[in-house]
Amino acid sequence: RLNADNARFLLLAVLIVLYMLCGAAVFSAIELPTEREAKERWEERLENFTRRHNLSRAELRHFLREYEEASVAGIRVDDIRPRWDFTGAFYFVGTVVSTIGFGMTTPATVGGKIFLIFYGLIGCAGTILFFNLFLERLITVIAYVMKSCHERQLRRKGVLPHNGRRGSGTSEVDSLAGWKPSVYYVMLILCVASLIISCCASAMYTPIEGWSYFDSLYFCFVAFSTIGFGDLVSSQNIRYESQGLYRFGNFVFILMGVCCIYSLFNVISIVIKQSINWILKKLACKCCHRCQRRLFRSRRNVVMPGNVRSRRNISIETDVVNESDTDGRRLSGEMISMKDFLASNKVSLAIMQKQLSETANGYPRQMSSNSKQNGFSGGVGALAIMNNRLAETSVDR
Repeated sequence: RLNADNARFLLLAVLIVLYMLCGAAVFSAIELPTEREAKERWEERLENFTRRHNLSRAELRHFLREYEEASVAGIRVDDIRPRWDFTGAFYFVGTVVSTIGFGMTTPATVGGKIFLIFYGLIGCAGTILFFNLFLERLITVIAYVMKSCHERQLRRKGVLPHNGRRGSGTSEVDSLAGWKPSVYYVMLILCVASLIISCCASAMYTPIEGWSYFDSLYFCFVAFSTIGFGDLVSSQNIRYESQGLYRFGNFVFILMGVCCIYSLFNVISIVIKQSINWILKKLACKCCHRCQRRLFRSRRNVVMPGNVRSRRNISIETDVVNESDTDGRRLSGEMISMKDFLASNKVSLAIMQKQLSETANGYPRQMSSNSKQNGFSGGVGALAIMNNRLAETSVDR
């Protein structure tokens, strides 16, 4: 199991690096020519301005640097609302605890920077906990709705009676108890929900902020995914029509969008995990025959038992590699060492350790034989919350 986890980790790291390299090449090819053209236009305008007003370029550059410092402090040429009034400060702390971090407002004092460190430490942790709890309840609702639809389809086909009682002799009914929604259906639902929220929010931002609809969609993705570049930021003008209603709607859309995109990212991570497992399985199949030949050659002088044990399906929580080299010697009646005994009984010891740990904690968990269906098993953090919720949700509540 440790070797499989290490292989999965290394493969994911390699794929992420390759993904970043491809992304850097694409963005460089698209954006670099525009950057060069903008720089050439700026140099031309700067030269014309210094020549027209008889200024040295050094003095003009010094003035522009001072304006950049003022811009960082919140001073703009156009009229905008104060950055650090109560409304602006509330918008700022919202971008901090949600980890969006647009960057248009940053603390300039030493006291503000120190307070931000401790405030963000607690605030970000609490908000991530909120997102995880939201994800848990969202997956529960989606799983319940999808299982209700699945049960209704079975009733229409006559597999289930209309009174809700299940027949014990039907295989479809027996499999319904361990049925779980497909990860692809959950991903599709979250994609549709995120798209609807983004389209509705863009319809609000376009007339009020004066952005194009595409720029509004771009802002929604950057904000909802907590990337937060800061090139487009909502609710920054000094006055709006129906200002209170707009700011409330902006808050609601950002909250709902961040929750949906956060959940969608976790579902996509499950799909990526399944893809990596599929790649590793394909790679392992190629060298499987070679490994078996080497294994049989190494065990040529071992006394084999009459009946060879069949391969067992082990759950993902006890998915370890069976070292069967010692099984033939143990079953043949030979004396074995303690090392060989532990190696041959690794699965049993792992199951015993898991049961003792669950009994000590007071919440033994029942794992069904279908716990590995659709890849909803294992995981860390929000991924574990989603997997456990999908594994525990069943029709016969």
